[in-house]
Amino acid sequence: MTKKYATLCLALMSFAMARAEVIVSSPDGRISVDFEMKDGKPTYSVLYDGQVAIAPSALGLKTNMGDYTQRLKWDKEKERTGEQHGSYVLPSLKEGQEHNFKMNTAILQFSQRERPVMEVEFRVSNRDVAFNYTLLPQRDTRSCVITEEASAFRVADNALTFMAPQSNPMTGFARTMPSYETKYTLGEPVGKNGWGNGYTFPCLFEVPNADKEKALWILVSETGTDGDYVGCRLLGGNGGEYRIGFPMEGELNGWGCTSVQMALPGKTPWRTITVGHTPANIIETTVTWDLVEAKYPASKDYSKDYGKGMWSWIIGMDSSCNFDEQKRYIDFAAAMGYRSLLVDALWDVQIGRERIAELSRYAQSKGVGLYLWYNSNGSWNDAPQSPKGIMNNPYERRKEMKWMQEIGILGIKVDFFGGDKQPMMQLYEDILTDANDYGIMVIFHGCTLPRGWERMFPNYVASEAILASENLHFSQGFCDAEARDCGTMYPFTRNAVGSMDFGGSALNKYYSASNNRGSRRITSDVYALATAVIFQSPVQHFALAPNNLTDAPAYAIDFMKTVPTKWDEVRFIDGYPGKYIIMARRAGDKWYIAGVNAMDTPVKQTLPLPMLEGKSTVSLYQKDGVKPVKVTKKQTVKVEIPTNGGFVIVK
Repeated sequence: MTKKYATLCLALMSFAMARAEVIVSSPDGRISVDFEMKDGKPTYSVLYDGQVAIAPSALGLKTNMGDYTQRLKWDKEKERTGEQHGSYVLPSLKEGQEHNFKMNTAILQFSQRERPVMEVEFRVSNRDVAFNYTLLPQRDTRSCVITEEASAFRVADNALTFMAPQSNPMTGFARTMPSYETKYTLGEPVGKNGWGNGYTFPCLFEVPNADKEKALWILVSETGTDGDYVGCRLLGGNGGEYRIGFPMEGELNGWGCTSVQMALPGKTPWRTITVGHTPANIIETTVTWDLVEAKYPASKDYSKDYGKGMWSWIIGMDSSCNFDEQKRYIDFAAAMGYRSLLVDALWDVQIGRERIAELSRYAQSKGVGLYLWYNSNGSWNDAPQSPKGIMNNPYERRKEMKWMQEIGILGIKVDFFGGDKQPMMQLYEDILTDANDYGIMVIFHGCTLPRGWERMFPNYVASEAILASENLHFSQGFCDAEARDCGTMYPFTRNAVGSMDFGGSALNKYYSASNNRGSRRITSDVYALATAVIFQSPVQHFALAPNNLTDAPAYAIDFMKTVPTKWDEVRFIDGYPGKYIIMARRAGDKWYIAGVNAMDTPVKQTLPLPMLEGKSTVSLYQKDGVKPVKVTKKQTVKVEIPTNGGFVIVK
């Protein structure tokens, strides 16, 4: 697209929106949502500092009660505006301190044939726009089926995309996809539809501008999804216009509908749009959790069991799941001061339940708790790993959880889910609800994106929903691109909207128990330390191995002993998706500033760090070691990040 044509497009967008009406703005006035009815069709627009972020885009739902995307009347006299504010503390989040939020709101009501049928609520903070729908009862009708959602997001035609294509259903290992495990695009033009199935949330867009200070970054996602809805995706293929898509027919091996069954009145999940001139608002957004509430009280204080952990499978694979090796890893976890060990697949046949109980007692004597792996199982895939036939069976699931409670198991990791249809979203909720009854924390793998679940389900810990560390074991190509596809990509996308169970920070040179064969890690040791800060989850099962106590640098082991997994604050400093990232996290009164680099040339910067005291001394991990460095009077520190390397500053 030529610059002249792009300018014309933006001018036409601005002209079109001149006829719209501002219905709600952010508290600071920088974001505004415009609304317009045209021929009975509702559209909304989003502006940031007067620039078009989302051009006029469709709203509405299609249901078996009626088509609420057209022939609608905006009952303007029933519009309600106000303010939504609150506070909460969630140690599982990137902002774990007491968090206060404030949003301005507008609720619009629509009628059809003189009967109110639907409301759309907008909430706008200083970083985010969110909207959802409420379907109203019709005469004696108290339930409905939503067959399609018209919600769209029109970005500029010159926008660039950073999005993960949705895979075909019933493909991949043992027909377990879709599992949100595909590579992100890196600055690809708009107008595509992934591999034909759209994209998984979250979806990141950059709208470039000759004046870099006027570029726009836009993150589109959703939150608040539970067993009452489906998990959605973003469909493209029409220039800069993207729209909500429901699950694919083939998911769950064809079982279940792609539509939504809903009791009335009923609310849909929230569609979220985070926008800013830099990725700072993306990295720092909390909209995913601001919009939801806990679905049940926690049965205990789970946060006291958050922390670092081990797992043997990433290095030793299935054969490592035996009693003696797991006992060795327990000793390693205790030596590192770690809270947990994940005992992976096949423990039921290679260790057995009686010896798992013995292993749990031994672990507890060392101050270590166990997580146990389970197959989600059911008719939706061919994954042979066991234990099977438990998490999908309500009776067997609760009996198993009672046994786990009796032997002191901390949590479970449930793998190989089958898609985003409503029955599968209900299974996620059922597992979480039952686990809470027995004081068990839950991690999901081979799964969907969490959508506000840290706040909705108090015993929820994290999800994979990303191409995670096991791929480093299986593929040298994945190792070669680790910094580009993971370290410098995930903070801007997947990890911005939910706790991410990656399982990385390996210090082995090779992904094998012998540490002399297999796929070779090309990222540096300091890179591993940096991603322990950059990747966020309240429970981190790192890819360390017992041999690292003697064959890894002492400074690296010492760092991995003390790095937190619970954070109070996050700040974006600099970076670009797929190139480099520099960000800071605070735990208590201690700051960790970390960065990694995927480019072919080193990143050399003098970082302004206002969170550090001028003339104070910090520890700088860089290249192959750690040294004390003075912060300048102007509160800056010079850093150099090598290719496939990283840095960490600790104060």
